[in-house]
Amino acid sequence: MTKPAVIVVGADKGGVGKTTVSRAVLDYFSANNIPTRAFDTESPRGTLKRFHPAITEIVDMTTTSDQMKIFDTLNTAGASVTVIDVRAGLLSPALASLRDIGFLDAAKSGQITFAVFHILGPSIASLEEIAETATFMNGAKYFLVKNFINNTSFFEWDQATYNSYFHRIKDATELTIPKLNEMAYEQVEVSSVPFLKFVANKGHNDEAANYSFVLRGYVRHWLGNVWSEFDRIKLTDLVGSAATPRKAE
Repeated sequence: MTKPAVIVVGADKGGVGKTTVSRAVLDYFSANNIPTRAFDTESPRGTLKRFHPAITEIVDMTTTSDQMKIFDTLNTAGASVTVIDVRAGLLSPALASLRDIGFLDAAKSGQITFAVFHILGPSIASLEEIAETATFMNGAKYFLVKNFINNTSFFEWDQATYNSYFHRIKDATELTIPKLNEMAYEQVEVSSVPFLKFVANKGHNDEAANYSFVLRGYVRHWLGNVWSEFDRIKLTDLVGSAATPRKAE
């Protein structure tokens, strides 16, 4: 049996576009035919579930019963990858919970593949999150994600200041999510479908849609660039698959 893989996407600061990254990850695995399920911890409303309703369950990660829904089923879910979209502001508490239930020890011993996509905001406060999160990274693959999706001037720190924080983490990997045309981003939000379905001009049930040719082109180009970043970090290898990604079309 393939070793289960868990990817946590989050930040201790809100408004940094973490769910956009989760959606791109889910589309990437879908394109690679890798069985994936997702948990949206923005209980009770949920944001990720709006875009990926068939594979996403809304949970409250602070409750023991919902922790059991996620982690007691890793080997029986029929999905080789579990993506957890952590509600804004709760990355460190979520990682502390994983420590307390023994999940981090299981990852360290090689029973589970564990990766964290830490979405960074533009402030020094966001950089300061790195030091706190680093205490939980033993046994995990740690990605520091610069997300330019909705802000053209996202990173304005002095490079030396950034480096002083970034280099505190041994073996951390930088990942860049490029900016998407504002109108295209807004249209995908309104359509409430995955990026892949928007590009294919389809609705949730694969019915024909009528999205703008121009905006679909922007999304296709952006998604290709994001997937190139996922290819660069060998995301499919990380989760135990050697699949070759297909293009967004």
